[in-house]
Amino acid sequence: MRSVLAAVALSLSTCLTTPVLAETATMAEAAPPLTFERVFASPGLDGPAPRQVKLSPDGRYLTLLRNRADDRDRYDLWGYDIDTREWRMLVDSEALGSGRELSEDEKMQRERARVGSLKGIISYQWASDGSGVLVPLDGDLFLAKLDGTVTQLTDTEGTELNPKLSNKGAFVSFVRDRRLWVGPVGGEATPITPADEAETIRWGEAEFVAQEEMARLQGYWWSPDDSRIVVQRTDEAAVGIVTRAAIGATGTKVFDQRYPAAGTDNAVVELFVINPDGTGSVKVDLGVDLDIYVARVDWAPDGSAIYVQRQDRAQTKIDMLKVDPATGASQIWFTEDAARPDYWVNLSDNYRLLGDGSLLWWSERDGYGHFYRYANGQWQQLTSGASPTTSLVGVDETAGTFTYQATKDVLTQQIYRARLDGTGEPELLTDPDFTNSASMDGAGRLLYVSRSNPAQPPQSYLATPDGARVAWIEENRVEGDHPYAPFLASHVTPEYGTIAGEDGTPLHWMMLKPKMEPGKRYPVFFSHYGGPGPQMVTKGWGGALAQSIVDKGYVYFVLDNRGSANRGVDFEQPLYRAMGGAEVRDQKAGAEWLKSLDFVDPDKVAIYGWSYGGYMTLKQLEADPGLYAAGISGAPVTRWELYDTHYTERYMGDPREVPEAYEKASAIPEATKIADPLLLIHGMADDNVVFENSSELISVLQESNTPFEMMLYPGYTHRVSGPNIGPHVWNSIFRFLQRHEVTPPK
Repeated sequence: MRSVLAAVALSLSTCLTTPVLAETATMAEAAPPLTFERVFASPGLDGPAPRQVKLSPDGRYLTLLRNRADDRDRYDLWGYDIDTREWRMLVDSEALGSGRELSEDEKMQRERARVGSLKGIISYQWASDGSGVLVPLDGDLFLAKLDGTVTQLTDTEGTELNPKLSNKGAFVSFVRDRRLWVGPVGGEATPITPADEAETIRWGEAEFVAQEEMARLQGYWWSPDDSRIVVQRTDEAAVGIVTRAAIGATGTKVFDQRYPAAGTDNAVVELFVINPDGTGSVKVDLGVDLDIYVARVDWAPDGSAIYVQRQDRAQTKIDMLKVDPATGASQIWFTEDAARPDYWVNLSDNYRLLGDGSLLWWSERDGYGHFYRYANGQWQQLTSGASPTTSLVGVDETAGTFTYQATKDVLTQQIYRARLDGTGEPELLTDPDFTNSASMDGAGRLLYVSRSNPAQPPQSYLATPDGARVAWIEENRVEGDHPYAPFLASHVTPEYGTIAGEDGTPLHWMMLKPKMEPGKRYPVFFSHYGGPGPQMVTKGWGGALAQSIVDKGYVYFVLDNRGSANRGVDFEQPLYRAMGGAEVRDQKAGAEWLKSLDFVDPDKVAIYGWSYGGYMTLKQLEADPGLYAAGISGAPVTRWELYDTHYTERYMGDPREVPEAYEKASAIPEATKIADPLLLIHGMADDNVVFENSSELISVLQESNTPFEMMLYPGYTHRVSGPNIGPHVWNSIFRFLQRHEVTPPK
C-alpha cells in the first residue's frame, strides 16, 4: 500500500491541485457584490466538491465523483491510473444517461439520502476483481470497464433501486416492482422473492423510517462468499396513509403515502436468509414483539453468523442478536441500554465485527461517546474523556489499530489512531487548525481526509495511516481563477465565544460582522436549527451564503443550544419529552446578550430557521413577543403528532402515553400569540415535513386574524433550492426584512 501511495504522491500533486487561501496582500481592494444569484450559481463558490473517493481492489486506480464547473450538481465518474499517472473520465453522465425521469420511489430514496439535488452519477461500486465499476444512472444499471467500454445491464421504464454487486462479484442485484432481482453479471436477472403478494409488501427495501431517521438505506445484505442473502420483507398494511398533494406549477399529483406518524403503527419488518436463486428461504427469529426496529444487519467476516441490532419502540435499548444463517435461530449477544433513565440510545455505524470474533463498538454509557471492545463476554473501554468520539473511520486488524474522529475543544473535529488492545495513547493525525472528517479503504491502510477552516474552503488529501499527507486530491487554493477569489476582499472570518445558559452551561456562539462605522448599530440575522443532532457552531468553512448576508450589512449570528450534538449525554438530555423548551430559552439568552452589544441595534434582531429551525422560529415568537424584530420559519413542524415515529418518539415518547408533552411542544395552541412579523415558507410537495404542518398553522392564523406573510413553492419538497429558486427564497426573505425595517443603518 505504501508503494501505491508513493506513486500517487509523485503525480497527483501536479494533476489534482487547483489554484490555499491567498494572502490578503494580493487581494483586490474591492470585491464585487456577493449576490444570492452568484451564491447559488455554478461553479460553486466553495470550489470543487469530490464525492465517494475509492481505491480499486487491486490498488491501481483511484476513483471519485467530480462535479462540473458549469453545473455544480452534476457528477461524473473519474479515474486516476496510478501506473500511467493519467486522469480520465470513466463515465460521462450526460453522454451515457437517457435523461429519463426517475421513478417516484427513487426520487424519495434520494430525498432520504439527502442527495435529491444531485444529478448524473451519485453512487458507484467497484467489482471485486477490479475489472470495472457498477454505475446506476437515470434508473438503469451500467458496467463500466477500465478499457473504456460500457455495458448497459438493464433498460427498463422502471427503476432498479438499491443496486449491488455481490461481495465476490459473481452477481448483480437490485429491487424492481417491490421484489429483489438477482442475476449473473452481464446475464439476465430474475426476481427471487415471492410474487403475487399484497401491494403493501416490499422486499429488499428499507422502510421509510429506516431511510429517513435511522441512516439505514439498505434492505438486503450479501454474505461474504456470495452464497446467501439476508433480505428484508416489509409489510406496510398497518401504516397509516397520508394523502400527500404534491402541488406543482401546472397541476397537482396526489400520493397516498404510507407515513408512520408518531403514536401510530409502524411497518412490520421481517428478515429472511435465501440463496441467490431464491431457494432455501429461512426466517430470522427477531423475537415475539413485532413492534421493534431492525436498526442494523451485518454478516460475520467469515459468514458464520448474522448480527442484527434490534431496537425497542421506545428506543431505550439495543439488543445485538447473533443469528444462525442455516436455521434463523437467534440469541441475544449483549444489550446496549440508554445512558440514563430519561434518555435514549443513539444509533450509529461506529462499530466493526473483527476477524477474531470480537467487536469494536461505540457507546455513550459513560456519558460521552467512546469506543469499547467486546470479547469473550467482557467489555474493555478504549477511549475516554469529555471530548466525545463521533465516528469510526477505519480498522487495520493486521496493525492492531483503529482510526476515529472526535471533537477537540468542542468546535473542531480531529482524526485519531488508537490501538485495539487499549495500550498507549491515541495519536492525533490531523492539523488542529482545521476541522476534519475522514474515510479509509476496507483494510484501513489508506486515509482520505477532508478538512476546512473559517478561512479555507474544503480541501481533501490522501495520507498514510499515520496521517502523513502524500498527495492532495483537491488543495482548493483560493487564488487565480478559483470561483471565490473575486470575493476575498470582503471575506469575514467568524468570531467565537460562549454565553452561560440558564443552568450555567456554556453555550457556544459564532458571529460574522459586517464592515462597521463607529457609533452606528447594526441589524442581526440570527440563524438557528435548535433540534437534536446538528452542531451549527464549528471552526469549519461556513460557505458563501453567510458571507453574502454580512455583505448586506447584517451581523450573522449562530448559537448552539442544549440538545445539539457532540457535547455528551447531559447536554442533549434537556430535550427529552420537552422539545420547544430549553432550546427556546437558550436562544433567548443569545438574543438578550446580542441586544447588550453596543454595535447591535436591539430593535433589529431577526431570527431564521428551516425544518426544526422553522419550528424554533414559531416557538420563539410565541414565547417572547416583542423580543425579536421578525421571524422567518421555513418548512416547520407545527405539531409533533404529524412527524414520524422513530425521530419523534425517540425524544418525545409515544403521544398515546404522554399527550401532555406533545400538547406543550406544539406550535399550534399558542400560534395566536405571535405579534411580531412572520414569514412562513414551505415547499408544496414536501414529503418529510408534510405541508399539513403549515396549512394548519395558516388556518389558525387566518381564523384568528393574526397577520403574517408566506411564500410557497409549488413542486418543491423539503429542499427548496436551486440556481433560480435559491436566490428567490433568499431575496424574498430580505425583502420581507426590508418591509419591516430590519435594515442596516444609513
